[in-house]
This record gives sequence, structure tokens and C-alpha cells, in this order.
Amino acid sequence: MPSSVGGSNNKSGWKLKSIVTLALTLLTSLQAILIVWSKRAGKYEYSVTTANFSVEALKCALSLVALARIWKSQGVTEDNKLSTSFDEVSVYPIPAILYLIKNLLQYYIFAYVDAPAYQILKNLNIISTGVLYRIILKKKLSEIQWAAFILLCAGCTTAQLNPSSDHVLQTPLQGWVMAIVMALLSGFAGVYTEAIIKKRPSRNINVQNFWLYIFGMVFNLIAICIQDYDEVMNKGFFHGYSFITVCMILNHAFSGIAVSMVMKYANNIVKVYSTSVAMLLTAIVSVFLFGFHLSLAFFLGSTVVSVSIYLHSIGKPQAQK
Repeated sequence: MPSSVGGSNNKSGWKLKSIVTLALTLLTSLQAILIVWSKRAGKYEYSVTTANFSVEALKCALSLVALARIWKSQGVTEDNKLSTSFDEVSVYPIPAILYLIKNLLQYYIFAYVDAPAYQILKNLNIISTGVLYRIILKKKLSEIQWAAFILLCAGCTTAQLNPSSDHVLQTPLQGWVMAIVMALLSGFAGVYTEAIIKKRPSRNINVQNFWLYIFGMVFNLIAICIQDYDEVMNKGFFHGYSFITVCMILNHAFSGIAVSMVMKYANNIVKVYSTSVAMLLTAIVSVFLFGFHLSLAFFLGSTVVSVSIYLHSIGKPQAQK
């Protein structure tokens, strides 16, 4: 009987991981498309910082709604109550600060690189996540998995190459430094978030999300005051918002919740693969929506990514199998 129960739990856990990973992949693949659609005449008519704040507020509200339903059906327990103890709450501002710094750097890096070059440099996140995953969480990756990770980075970069990609090599030193710092911040924030979410496995994910998003709201509010205070005061918080903007905010909110669930029930490595596949899906969908032309480099890169996924799945260390 115990083995039967264990098998049932493993099957249930695998099903949950698959669902949240698939959801994250699909939601992420739509993000870039919605961002492009939200522009008018090539620029944003709404405040990006207020949109980011709205995303955090919506995620926080959704977490509270989910908690309210749990409290109504199961009652308040040690695992689902909103604790305000300093020891538990004090760890959540750290990833919020890291993401805020990364997002601010994102504005300045475009002074040194264009959008295509940025997308290629962004693949440094893949390597930084793998290294920090090993150092911080002490999770061992096999040699095959490391090779798969490098192939994933190479595949994603290859898929994004175009005739003008050579100028990435001429990126100024400041651009490279910012790209590396952003990759380290993103990787560390992701791995650190996974660490605090998994520190107490029985803790309800919605409680953990609530505190993550509360501090996300606080630091995004600071960003509004720094960057767009006058504009928001003069034109209003929701100035320039459209139906597509609302859809984009909804997408980012559900994507954010999916990310935290992947970290809770899977790990950052799964998240990296999910977002990499989403990038390929975005390119394919763009063919039909924007007349985007897929190059030979895209097909070669997609093949390398597929090989990487296969190698990672068969290359698990013995203890993980």
C-alpha cells in the first residue's frame, strides 16, 4: 500500500509540474506579442512603471482571493495563515529589490545596444541561472546536463541571429558589463526566490506569493515616484491604457504566478527551458501576426534547443532518477 500511495503522489506531482510548466510556456510566448501590440506609432502611450505596479497588484489580489477560498473550505491553519513574523517576512524584499535594479538597468543598457543585440545578450541569463542554481541551492547537475545547458544558450542565440547580428561583438564595454550584471541579478533573484519558497515546503504557495507581490508593489511604487511621478500626477495613473494594455497586464500577472508555481513544484532549470521554448513559439506566432520570416538560423537554433531538452531529461544525476 505505501508504494502505491507513493506512486500516486509522484504521478500527481508530475502532472502538476507539467500543467504549470505548460501554462508558463504558453503565457510567456504571448508576452512579447502583447507588448508589441500595446505600442502606438512605435512607442508606449502608457506609463510602463504603472503597468508593472498594476501587474504586482493584480498578482497580490489573485493570491488573496485564492487564500480566501482556501480559508473558507479548509479553515485557517499554520500553513495557510498570513504570518507577519519578521523572520518569515524579512526574506521577501530581497528578490523585489534585485528585480527592481535589473529592470532599471534594462532602460540604460539600450543606450549601448539595440533590441536584437539585447535579446542575444539576454541569453547570458541561462548560464548565470545554472551556475547560481549549483552554488546557492547546492543542486548537482550532471556533465550531460551542463552540456545541455550550454547547448540551450547556443541554440537560443543561434535562433535569434540575423544579418545584422555581427554588431553584437562591437558592443561597448559598458553594455557588456550591464548585460552580465543583469544576468547575474536575474539568475540570483530567481534562485533566491526558489530557495525561500522551498524553505518551507508545506507553506501554502499563495501566502508566499502574497508577500513576494506586496514588496513588488512597494518597490514598483518607488520606481513610479522616481521615473514617472510628474506624468502620473498630470495625466493620471491609467493614462494611455487600452484593451491590449489590460490584456498584457493580465498576461504578466498570470505568468508571474506560473513562475512562482514552477519554482515551488519544479525548479529554476525548468523555468529556463520553459521560457526558452516560449521564445521559439513567439517567433512562430509572429510569422502569422507580423509577417515575420523564419531564417535558417532559427531552424538550426530550434533543433539545438530540442536536443538540449532531450539531453537534460536523460542526463539527470543518479540521485535524481
